[in-house]
Amino acid sequence: MHAIEADIPTAEASRYLQQLCKHWSHKFEVTFTPQEGRVPFSAESVCLLKASPQALHVRVETLDAGEAARLGDVVFRHLERFSFRDPLPAPIWRAA
Repeated sequence: MHAIEADIPTAEASRYLQQLCKHWSHKFEVTFTPQEGRVPFSAESVCLLKASPQALHVRVETLDAGEAARLGDVVFRHLERFSFRDPLPAPIWRAA
């Protein structure tokens, strides 16, 4: 199992978490609350989200390091679309 994670500074973490989860709920079996979300992209890949007042914590778990990086990029590109009025800094991914 490979996992990467990043904390993306934003005061709108809960809003973005909910937008991401609602967006992907049409395609995947997403579960979420205003503070936590789980997006299972496949049987082998999942994105876990946690909102705090200062940041959105994103964790991507997969079987392959390359797939983890690719999905991390997908998640952030979607966040960029939702935050176009208040651009987010690019995440600094770290091994988890």
